[in-house]
Amino acid sequence: MSADPLADVLRAVRLDAAFFRAVEAREPWSVKTVAARDLTPRILPGAEHLIPYHILTAGRCWGGLIGEPLVALDPGDVIVFPHGDAHVMSSDPELRIKSVPATPGRYPETVTLGEGVRVTATLVCGFLGCDQRPFNPLLSTLPRRLHLPGLSSGWLQFFARQVVEESRARRAGADSVLTRLAELMFVEVLRRYIETLPPGQRGWLAGLRDDVVGRGLGLLHGAPAHPWTIDELAGGVAMSRSAFAERFTVIVGQPPMQYLAQWRMQLAAGRLATGNAKVAAIAEEVGYESDVAFSRAFKRLMGVAPAAWRRAREGAAGTALVHGAARARSHSPSRSRVQPASASA
Repeated sequence: MSADPLADVLRAVRLDAAFFRAVEAREPWSVKTVAARDLTPRILPGAEHLIPYHILTAGRCWGGLIGEPLVALDPGDVIVFPHGDAHVMSSDPELRIKSVPATPGRYPETVTLGEGVRVTATLVCGFLGCDQRPFNPLLSTLPRRLHLPGLSSGWLQFFARQVVEESRARRAGADSVLTRLAELMFVEVLRRYIETLPPGQRGWLAGLRDDVVGRGLGLLHGAPAHPWTIDELAGGVAMSRSAFAERFTVIVGQPPMQYLAQWRMQLAAGRLATGNAKVAAIAEEVGYESDVAFSRAFKRLMGVAPAAWRRAREGAAGTALVHGAARARSHSPSRSRVQPASASA
């Protein structure tokens, strides 16, 4: 049994972090951020999906989805947009947004918002990248906006301070440290969110919290290549076949065998993207008796054969390296002022 299906999924969807930046804001200010998919080529070209987040380190501001009421953020609050939706960050929820500023660069650049005299809010902003296909059960279960009050008031206070220090000091290994810090922050966000789920909540994260379904997920994740049956899974969690199948399906949103098939495809996609193993070997690793059966299942889900998908991902990785080199050449410490996008600007 896998002790931690959440960690399994975060590894399998290749969680990555990029594009930290500091923001100093002077009232009045209001910034509209476009949908993350429009920023992917510039920020993290190798990622299929971007998750924007903002951590308020001092002051007060508002944030939320465009077209929906904004929420107030106090120091230590974290706001995350798991589906990459366009959103607003503002000093006042009533300010009217007039324009969209250009996306600023990564640390050590500091972005200044507003034309006021003194800084009234400071933030750490960034993006997390991950795979969206073939199967990311995490994204499907998260809301469009996550607001975690006081999240960085504990050990995550270290996160914001360390991001600033690592980014500006430019010590060896800084990128790796920053990436791991952002991943830790996101794991803590997920932990807190799971703890706040109400009784009767459905979805993959709710399944992790459920005693029976959580153990079933642990069995599947612990041995994905095993020829599982409903009877064997039910026996593993000490439950009847029909009761387990129903409970798993109701909470997770799909039957156990369908979940297993999609999870195998995600594992296989990761192997195709990151190694040179033959398709037949990967098929065996994820529980298929033949590469023909595996290729057929993969193409049914992804629309292309495994070999073609691998070539496409290799091309995307090459593009990401080119973009990364270009960013590195053009990167230099600076301080950037962005005009406020507000009615009073």
